[in-house]
Amino acid sequence: MDRVIIKDLLVRGIIGVNDWERKRAQDILINITLFTDTRRAAETDSIVDCVDYSKMSKRIQAHAESAERLTVEALANDLVKICFEDKGVQKVVLRVEKPGAVRFAKSVGVEIERNRGE
Repeated sequence: MDRVIIKDLLVRGIIGVNDWERKRAQDILINITLFTDTRRAAETDSIVDCVDYSKMSKRIQAHAESAERLTVEALANDLVKICFEDKGVQKVVLRVEKPGAVRFAKSVGVEIERNRGE
């Protein structure tokens, strides 16, 4: 299956369980692989037959910046649901990371993999 990749989408939002995390936005790094069939889009060369990564990125960013979730697990699952709103997406691998959240680690996060219909 073909893949549409959104790599290192950096957004700022409220996420975390600690009091200080609930008071100010922090960096959230999002990576998404959308599995789809690009053959029709290649034949027509039309955006209407594509998974529009620009629109998808904007929707993901808007949600991540406004959701104010406590856990990266919850946010990641929210974002996967948004990905599946595009009928062309058959499978999603999505990673949400909090850079600098743990001392001596570049980032920590969660990666989930879902198929349409799960």
